[in-house]
Amino acid sequence: MDKAVFKIENQDIAWCPGCGNYGILNILQQALAELNIGPESLVMVSGIGQAAKIPHYLRTNFFNGLHGRALPPATAIKAANPSLTVIAESGDGDMYGEGGNHFLHTIRRNPDIVNIVHNNMIYGLTKGQASPTSQLGLTTPVQTRGVINEPFNPLAVAIAMNASFVARCYVGDSVQTVEILKKAITHKGYALVDIFQPCVSFNKVNTYQWFKEHTYYLDNTHDTGNRVAAFAKAIETDNMPLGIFYENSKTTFEENTGVYRNDQRPLFRRELDVSKLTAAINAKKM
Repeated sequence: MDKAVFKIENQDIAWCPGCGNYGILNILQQALAELNIGPESLVMVSGIGQAAKIPHYLRTNFFNGLHGRALPPATAIKAANPSLTVIAESGDGDMYGEGGNHFLHTIRRNPDIVNIVHNNMIYGLTKGQASPTSQLGLTTPVQTRGVINEPFNPLAVAIAMNASFVARCYVGDSVQTVEILKKAITHKGYALVDIFQPCVSFNKVNTYQWFKEHTYYLDNTHDTGNRVAAFAKAIETDNMPLGIFYENSKTTFEENTGVYRNDQRPLFRRELDVSKLTAAINAKKM
């Protein structure tokens, strides 16, 4: 499939020239095209922020909700229609800050969705205050004496909670990022893809060059099934790894709640057998 099928012609885009979001938009279009996922089979869900505007610039179905609230509707959409590809995406502030509680509990539930997080280590929409992933000492218009809080480590948290797929990419490496994103989309279960991308207007430290100099790729010796080894890599902060850190296979939210059961039809096209659903839930509790 040609990635142009997702493009909306003659549309104004609100990002600054040079913003890393342009690269993520292009990478996402490429990955979806190579997987032959059409606009009618995709639902994007986002919150608030510059990153959350991604679905506005794709020709597909989308739900744009409240700040930090992308993951609950994404979980519900996948449960209501398991045949859809569902991608929840927003920035590091939206997903890890306002949406931090939903981030934790979505990992626990393990819905079959992809969670793309644009990680530029700053709040871009609201003019550059520190985000949950901002580095210690970073000065901003709000944190004038420098950030004093330890940066939130989403990969370490996800692996500690036994998320079924955990990966990190860098937007400047489009080929590698497309491949990782394709694996996340085809993975069955919750898949976190944290993407480093610069905010050229408000973060003058974590630039394209900075990310290039402070990252490296996990090699073929890394065992993605080894949770302890994955966690050890996730807490490296001086030189940060890129690639797939961890993956495992376990039942999804849709299967555990009984809405799947080998029937890919949307819920509104099915007769819901309450007795079978209750039996499935009770069996899970035993």
